[in-house]
Amino acid sequence: MNILLSVSIALLAGLLMTRAFKPFKLPAVTAYLIAGVLIGPYCLGALHIDGLGFGSMEEVETLGVLSQVALGFIAFSIGSEFRLDDLKKIGKQAFVIGIFQALVATLFVDLALLVVHIVMPDKLSMPQLLTLGAIATATAPAATLMVVRQYKANGPLTKLLLPIVALDDAVGLIVFAVSFGIAKTLVSGSVDIVSIIVNPIVEIVCSLVLGAIMGWLLTQLEKLFNSNTNRLNMTIAFVVMTVALSTLKFEIGPVHVGFSSLLVCMMLGTVFCNICPLSEDMMERSDKWTSPLLALFFVVSGAELELSVFTDIAIVGIGVVYILFRSLGKYFGAFASAKATKCAPQICKYLGITLLPQAGVALGMCTTAMQLGEQGNLIRNITLFAVLIYELFGPMMTKMALTAAGDIQPMPEHVKNRRHLKLQEVKKNSEK
Repeated sequence: MNILLSVSIALLAGLLMTRAFKPFKLPAVTAYLIAGVLIGPYCLGALHIDGLGFGSMEEVETLGVLSQVALGFIAFSIGSEFRLDDLKKIGKQAFVIGIFQALVATLFVDLALLVVHIVMPDKLSMPQLLTLGAIATATAPAATLMVVRQYKANGPLTKLLLPIVALDDAVGLIVFAVSFGIAKTLVSGSVDIVSIIVNPIVEIVCSLVLGAIMGWLLTQLEKLFNSNTNRLNMTIAFVVMTVALSTLKFEIGPVHVGFSSLLVCMMLGTVFCNICPLSEDMMERSDKWTSPLLALFFVVSGAELELSVFTDIAIVGIGVVYILFRSLGKYFGAFASAKATKCAPQICKYLGITLLPQAGVALGMCTTAMQLGEQGNLIRNITLFAVLIYELFGPMMTKMALTAAGDIQPMPEHVKNRRHLKLQEVKKNSEK
């Protein structure tokens, strides 16, 4: 009962918060996150009244499986953006920008934190700054996709943005594995080439292969059904199954074999949308079905944000440096590479802003960083601080950038008038 009550309260809180924030014209993602913070352990949950919020982080974690499934559907949707016809037009640009902006963000953060390390070596160690620099690569696909869907963004910037966000995950995995491998070497004093080079390559290759196999199987099995409802059910079942399979981990000698659920589900969506003739219709139906799931995902994400990080001045200071220089790295990395690949001026100007949100992938990286022992605690807290800021302000800035680039169009006057007349009619009928 408690789990069901938590799910319903979280979803209702998120939906009501979107109404409260409507006059401010903020993205629904921001409203969901703030709703999560309010019903989380540091606000209403602290009152420990059943049904009023999450009383502890343990209660929030009980809904973790829903977050995993939601991320799977997000990755599946983004994977559908890799249609071969579109990639022929923007593939080179997306590839170059996706890699370059991630590496520049890492470089900016590494250099800035190196200065902090030189000034305050007792506050920030070399392993910590290398790990934080690698975490800087990660961009949150969830917030970006939700803003695109809510405002029906469509245009050159949006078409380029989604493949870049997808590619960002693969680049981030490699950079993090290498940097974290070096960090572990500095802590332990022993070099592990397998962890630094082999494991990340194996994880990416295995993820792409598993996703491709699942995408092919989904296409073949959907041929057995004529009903769109049954096809939708099959699609949902496959995404959930793919998320489950991506949690498998095992060892082959010294090599660790694991999967990235985001990469696996992205590949599932990519293969499905390229070989299934009914994929566009299925993706549209799937997007409608997952709307409440994604809303719940962001409310839970808001509840997971730890406000206690603000109590440590050192974390706040280093966190501000991290946020500032990661933002600069993302912006100038995207600007320079977009310019070099001859993108339109509005893409060069606004693309970097849309790459600022950071959440799930970064949190997964900082969880891995806990292997550094006590040094991992600082990495985790700084990442949590950055995620809190980026998730609250990132979606709003993404909306502003897409609007300025012309990908989000204002509602036509005739649509506004029609909606206004309909509301008036509903009010009159209710008064009768």
